Amino acid sequence: MRVLVVEDNNELAELLTRKLEAASFGVDHAATAEEAGDALRDTRYAAVVLDLGLPDRDGISLVREMRSAKDSTPVLVLTARSGVEDRVAGLEAGADDYLVKPFAFEELAARLRALLRRPGEVLGKVLETANVAFDTEARQVFVDGRPEVLSARELTLLEILMRRSGKVVPKRYVEDHLFGMGAEVGPNAVEVSVHRLRKRLEALKARLEIHTVRGVGYLLAEAAA
Repeated sequence: MRVLVVEDNNELAELLTRKLEAASFGVDHAATAEEAGDALRDTRYAAVVLDLGLPDRDGISLVREMRSAKDSTPVLVLTARSGVEDRVAGLEAGADDYLVKPFAFEELAARLRALLRRPGEVLGKVLETANVAFDTEARQVFVDGRPEVLSARELTLLEILMRRSGKVVPKRYVEDHLFGMGAEVGPNAVEVSVHRLRKRLEALKARLEIHTVRGVGYLLAEAAA
């Protein structure tokens, strides 16, 4: 799932990006509140990791803007401000969680996954459709109980579709979450990724079908018997 890291310290932002990508998150980075606002208008993220001490304005104002615009994207505030009043202000502005620097990356990843398990778009730690189960924390797929190996991109695409099983997922949403903001994406990149995942699922004898809804997007469903 793709997250937006809003952090003006480039060294920390690069570290967070590497760590989150290693944990199978897709990551975009914004160094200012303005850049973050632009990114949020262009892309739908699974979550936002937000530093409060941004160079152009306080990160709290960005949270307020998001909530005023009915943007319910989960926000995890990451900051050096440790006072109770700071945490209360962040949460009352609409943030979903609060982590004080310095922090253990394992805790950050766990808190992000916890946010993604909350009711709404997400369904839980283990996704199940037909004979396929996907442990989203371990990044492990099982077919008829057998562990199987998929590429990182196949895992990301399968998770996007399984979280909305039975519903059409817009092509733009798939593209945004498979490829980074500003990435050079060919006109058929999503189609190629979907085709490869279809072939992989077929080879694994997964009872899943990915339907193309022409001009709209993709729908994952259990294969007909």
